[in-house]
Amino acid sequence: MAKDFARMEDSNPSGNPTIHDVSDPQRRVFVRGGLAAAVAGLFGPLAGCASTGSGSSSTVSGLGRSIGFKSVPMAAVDQVVVPEGYRTQVIYRWGDPTGIAGRMPAFKTDASDTADDQALQAGMHHDGMAFFPLDGSNRGLLVLNHEYVDDGLLHTDGMKTWSAAKVRKSMHAHGVSVIELQRDGAAWQQVLPSRFARRITALTPMTLTGPAAGHPMLRTAGDPSGTQVLGTFNNCANGQTPWGTYLTCEENFADYFEGTATPDAHQKRWGLKKGNGAKYRWHEHEERFDVAKHPNESNRYGWVVEIDPQDPNSTPRKRTALGRAAHEGAAVALTDDGRAVVYMGEDSRFEYIYKFVSRDKVRPGGAAANRELLDHGTLYVGRFDVDGTGEWLPLVQGKGGLVADKGFATQGDVLIKSRQASDILGATKMDRPEWTTVDPLTKEVYCTLTNNSNRGAPGQPFMDAANPRSNNTMGQIIRWKESGDLDATKFAWNHLVLAGDPKQTRYEAQGNVKGDAFGSPDGLMVDARGVLWIQTDVSTSTLGKGEYTNLPNNQMLACDPTKGEIRRFLLGPAGCEITGLTATPDLRALFINIQHPGEPANERSDPERPLAVSKWPDGAGRPRSATVVITKIDGGVIGS
Repeated sequence: MAKDFARMEDSNPSGNPTIHDVSDPQRRVFVRGGLAAAVAGLFGPLAGCASTGSGSSSTVSGLGRSIGFKSVPMAAVDQVVVPEGYRTQVIYRWGDPTGIAGRMPAFKTDASDTADDQALQAGMHHDGMAFFPLDGSNRGLLVLNHEYVDDGLLHTDGMKTWSAAKVRKSMHAHGVSVIELQRDGAAWQQVLPSRFARRITALTPMTLTGPAAGHPMLRTAGDPSGTQVLGTFNNCANGQTPWGTYLTCEENFADYFEGTATPDAHQKRWGLKKGNGAKYRWHEHEERFDVAKHPNESNRYGWVVEIDPQDPNSTPRKRTALGRAAHEGAAVALTDDGRAVVYMGEDSRFEYIYKFVSRDKVRPGGAAANRELLDHGTLYVGRFDVDGTGEWLPLVQGKGGLVADKGFATQGDVLIKSRQASDILGATKMDRPEWTTVDPLTKEVYCTLTNNSNRGAPGQPFMDAANPRSNNTMGQIIRWKESGDLDATKFAWNHLVLAGDPKQTRYEAQGNVKGDAFGSPDGLMVDARGVLWIQTDVSTSTLGKGEYTNLPNNQMLACDPTKGEIRRFLLGPAGCEITGLTATPDLRALFINIQHPGEPANERSDPERPLAVSKWPDGAGRPRSATVVITKIDGGVIGS
């Protein structure tokens, strides 16, 4: 999702150490170009884009990490382009029926669907997703996020008129879908109806759990208990747990709240400003989104939400133990003794990377047996040091200065104010940390740092080891290896790649990509055989312009981390972001999402010219975000 940074970003005023505080000239050189060499001395083969030093044996059909397809050339297109020998199929578009029996309204191309219709249809702007097998790789549940809306497409006349009905429709177009899919020969089809089908929206009742539940800052007039929340929205990336549940992450929640002209320090730190509400205008008909009237309502968003996709009657739970943030994703892995570890980024300039380690082990018995697993454990924030090592700093009340006289009397205070707590601990301010993923073969962890054009600007944080470029328009992918098991508090890190285009004249925009040029990495997944998939989110106001002149469309690439080779696998249609990434267990079907095709540079479509930028996927009516399944014509493993 592209953002209006001027409205909502740069709310981190903390004085955490930057490279300005390093007096050793050798360390400054390290930041400018010696990072790979320095890290090589720490743990050898992980340095640069060299071999990880781990075995490349695959868990899928004996295949290794090697990439076997011919790269797709970059082009300005209005279609999904994949390599020769592959095919694509659109399976779930905005407005398609979710599959609830007896309640499957068809999409109306003029956007005259009602709010009640939209509550039963695919939401807008598909994002993170996960596949849950029901019958091996032939049938399963696909759970996907609907991040935000383009009101210019959602309503027949856009925002020219405004009403409670439009707000309700917008709220129903957010959230999560649970749909059932099955393989039918070479193709896939949605099961209609399905007993699993469900839409979760910005109006779905949810429960707050964990240490912050019931905290005074979570209590409102509508919920004096501070435990019952209405809805989830701005659902960006996601996670999938080993016990069979789905984690959806609430990202840019500040966009939905109309702030005050004189915000307090807490509101400022979370980007709650006067004028924010103008983007979606919910506060005009839903009073709880007016901060002046309901100052605690915004504190009830920014959480990781756990959903049981196999129980359509279950109540989603907002897991406060994982901390509050503009959460981008939540990658889940297990320690050797079976405890859950969740890695999370926060997609905002100069914000942080987090890790949660559960207190208890995962129990057999699926979601029911692990209902409270994510309510108990330790949350950490990352510090990436100049020598290529790092430390996880515990966000625990009473430790590291997180005490009552600094505003942290309880653990609930720490979790609700995780940004302020991380400021005090001295965590590293990152260049928009987004998706995280854990290599299942090596347990190395990757995180996309999408970009940060404010890095090094006057009055802004200078470059540091982890964020080594000023005016960072291209972004990078950072990776680390824990010092021991995944619950370790120390790690070694380096960059897999600095994204960029070698044809650019400015050194900081050239990058060091070994293969096809790209910028603004976002979606990220290491598949079961060890191939790293990278998706890009270049804003529509930037695509094909300036330092992105040679990159007119967003794309998906594959990387062999043992060689550092990066190869372009897919191009998306005009004005879209490539996002959402999951696969069947046999890796013979790969699912991605095309978000906001046809989005104009100002990010809101003209309702009188809905097809001005893109006609994808239907060629008529309205451009529609959609899920695409990719298969090989010969039935083989994707990417091989």
